[in-house]
Amino acid sequence: MPHQPPPPPSGPFRLVKQSMSPRALLLDLDGVLLDTRPVMEVAWQEVRSAHGLDIPFASYERYLGREFGDIMQRLGVADGEAVRRTYEAKAVAASHLAQEFPGVSEMLHDFVAAGWRLGVVTSKHIDRAAPLLGRFDCHFATVRTPAGLGRAKPAPDPILLALVDLGVDPAAAVYVGDMAVDRESAARAGIAYIHAGWGYGQPSSPAPEIAGSPEELLQLLCSAEPFVEGSLV
Repeated sequence: MPHQPPPPPSGPFRLVKQSMSPRALLLDLDGVLLDTRPVMEVAWQEVRSAHGLDIPFASYERYLGREFGDIMQRLGVADGEAVRRTYEAKAVAASHLAQEFPGVSEMLHDFVAAGWRLGVVTSKHIDRAAPLLGRFDCHFATVRTPAGLGRAKPAPDPILLALVDLGVDPAAAVYVGDMAVDRESAARAGIAYIHAGWGYGQPSSPAPEIAGSPEELLQLLCSAEPFVEGSLV
């Protein structure tokens, strides 16, 4: 009887050979790298006061992960650009309220030491994202925001453009997010997705691979072989 190869691992992930190099780790910012909810709450309260909007922060929060203009359309806000200016000015002023999630810096340094290329894909505009990312003593080889080319999440554009920047194939990359829009963007880009269980959103169905902490994410991806989603060679 001819030798039968072992069955592939169960679940949505398969292993990719270590020889596949380089590898890329793309991360969302809000709810993954930093806890920016206090900043967003303060900025939204300023919007409500300045523009007379009777929309609670909980309604805004439902759409986190989407570009600000997209959120305004979904909330039915007419003068979205004026609201954006108010929101962004207050968010920049209150940026000191953002806090790093425990273990994130250490995780980033360990990924770099393991040879991964790091990038950030966020719906936060660059003028607010850059100062926050500057807190990390870590080199992000690419940062993709709505200010760049292409469409914002949930379109696949920012993820694919980040991979072009890094020179990494989608089969050797992972995107880590915490909202349904992150998962959709990763799926449309053909890239593996891992849900950051320490973030803001609940994992959608069917349940994705979940890392409960930055340490778990490191263990998951820097074990014997890295995981990627899909049918790969």
